[in-house]
Amino acid sequence: MIDDFAKQYLHGDLREVREEMVERLDGLSEYDVRRPLTSTGTNLLGLVKHLALGESRYFGEVFGRPFPEALPRWDDLDARGLDKWAAEDESREEVIGRYRRVWAHSDATIEALAVDAPGHVPWWPRPEVKLFTVLVHVLTETNRHAGHADILREQLDGRTSAPERDAAFWAARRAEIERVAVRTSAAPRTRSESPGR
Repeated sequence: MIDDFAKQYLHGDLREVREEMVERLDGLSEYDVRRPLTSTGTNLLGLVKHLALGESRYFGEVFGRPFPEALPRWDDLDARGLDKWAAEDESREEVIGRYRRVWAHSDATIEALAVDAPGHVPWWPRPEVKLFTVLVHVLTETNRHAGHADILREQLDGRTSAPERDAAFWAARRAEIERVAVRTSAAPRTRSESPGR
């Protein structure tokens, strides 16, 4: 009973965060979804492409149910890092469409297997896993990258997943946070607050 509940709960959360991830690209230009927004080149479309590849592996080959489309293998060293950005010949629709096809494939795997179904993750130090472990891992990774996408989107046009507020509200909030940061950095530290203690 608890196994079914856990699987349904985690799967429901994964479905929700996937949609939120794709929504972060809504309304942006082709340039803005592809442009490097960090010193390492992180960009919104690249995050979607990366999540598609990772999820296809975890709910595909890990459980002997490979995703039917050709994607780079996990042990292809020449392809490492190419999943984090979209090439010129890869359209936004293609990348998002692949991610959605991966969802369907993953959902079929999750629905077909018991939460304690065994899998094998050859790139993990302890490769023998259960579906539960992989569900938690993929949900964690997807949430982490959705958080990255939230920050990148906010940097681009101020859009956030936070409740709608006007610019004056956010300016006042940011000013207050800045005041606190300045005040606390200038305050003398006690022995217990010193770094390394």
